[in-house]
Amino acid sequence: MIRLGLCCKLFNEPIKFHTTTARYLSGLSSAERENKISGLCLHNAKSLLSAIRFCHQQKIGSFRINSRILPLKTHPDFGYDIMQIDQASEIVGFFEQCAVLAKQYNIRLTFHPDQFVLLSSPNIEITRKSIEELEYQAEICELVGADVINIHGGGAYGNKKSALNRVTAVLKNLSDSVRTRLTFENDDRIYCPKDLLPFCEENDVPFVYDVHHHRCLEDGLFIEEVTDRAIKTWDREPLFHISSPKYGWDNGKTNLHHDYINFIDFPDYWKALNITVEIEAKAKELAVVKMQKYLKQYIGV
Repeated sequence: MIRLGLCCKLFNEPIKFHTTTARYLSGLSSAERENKISGLCLHNAKSLLSAIRFCHQQKIGSFRINSRILPLKTHPDFGYDIMQIDQASEIVGFFEQCAVLAKQYNIRLTFHPDQFVLLSSPNIEITRKSIEELEYQAEICELVGADVINIHGGGAYGNKKSALNRVTAVLKNLSDSVRTRLTFENDDRIYCPKDLLPFCEENDVPFVYDVHHHRCLEDGLFIEEVTDRAIKTWDREPLFHISSPKYGWDNGKTNLHHDYINFIDFPDYWKALNITVEIEAKAKELAVVKMQKYLKQYIGV
């Protein structure tokens, strides 16, 4: 059965996740900053609980958590330990409720860190900051029961093989909390499935197949082959991504996402599989519900 996933926020529903900026915080006193951060974290924890309830009501099987659910958590000047801020016990309590509810409703929770998280960089400081970000997201994963932290291969830096060798070296030093959740996804500019699948197979890392990215950056492999190989990298339910180009496939800007998914872009080969498919579309829950109706009509899901 296909489990459809909603990504990060809602389009029409009054469930919002709030953040702030370092510039704004810099104008506050220490006490005001802590109060602001504490309030945002508590609000976002409550919003996640509401999002899980919404997904259950709409029969949406997966929800991707916004990486900024704890705003500026790893910022060099304004970062913080969640257990040391005001209302910490209440915030953690709501996250733990999220874990209970997600398990009860069988709703999968995932993370997809921002593009600045790079494990292939030759810059040691960039790698250090990226690991810090992954550790923060793993901390929340532990609290809410999320099982995926998905990232891209990063830059090639003139040599893809050397870049991926650096990633391999970093993998050996990650905490179990990160390593057991970390996955890699093909992108639309640098790392196609032909590049990244062998890396995932050799390093025992699950491969998140983004079929839209593959169509943007073709490599000679067929969807069916990539799908089969991707599934074999998983020790749990595989996670895939889909989106449609905003201006269609005949326009040069095929990497831009449409508000909805064009039904013809959903691979026929996927329709009989037991997988999670995150819907990367601007209309968010509206796009997920529309895809649900299509799958129910045509394949009975």
